[in-house]
Amino acid sequence: MRDRVETPSGLVLRRWTGGDAASVLAAFADPLMRSQSVIPVDTPSAAERWLAQRAERWADGSAFAFAVVDGADTVLGQVSVGPVDPHHANGWVSYWTTPAARGRGTASRACRALAHWAFTERGLFRLELGHRVDNPASCRVARAAGFAVEGLERQKLCYDGVRHDVETHARLVTDPEPTPG
Repeated sequence: MRDRVETPSGLVLRRWTGGDAASVLAAFADPLMRSQSVIPVDTPSAAERWLAQRAERWADGSAFAFAVVDGADTVLGQVSVGPVDPHHANGWVSYWTTPAARGRGTASRACRALAHWAFTERGLFRLELGHRVDNPASCRVARAAGFAVEGLERQKLCYDGVRHDVETHARLVTDPEPTPG
């Protein structure tokens, strides 16, 4: 199973390494990222624990997280699939980008590459994702990566005491490959 994917657009998806702790810490310092981890990633040791969790999940086959990097190996974000349900051949996709990578199509290109990897390398049939309805940028990423809207989960998430609706999307291995945009 490949743990490195090079895209035609020059992005590379590769497994996270221990040397990425400073990049992870910097990414989670962004106010938009603080709620993206159950446990705060606000110290070097917390970043190292975050990376260790990704490695553990990769090793046990429950989730597969990739650093999204450019040709100079600068971390631009993350894409992952997990938890993976091998019985039903499906998984949950998540993604984030650093502030410098936002608005450039990085997340949608990385999600397209991740979906291709999950379908061909892991044999998954269905990928799912969700985003808060007040996050239109994440919706654009999902649609550009070929994920069709499936529904609305009312007040699914709670951040700082405020409930948020989540729009769900899915992509099947039988869906047409999205056109890069």
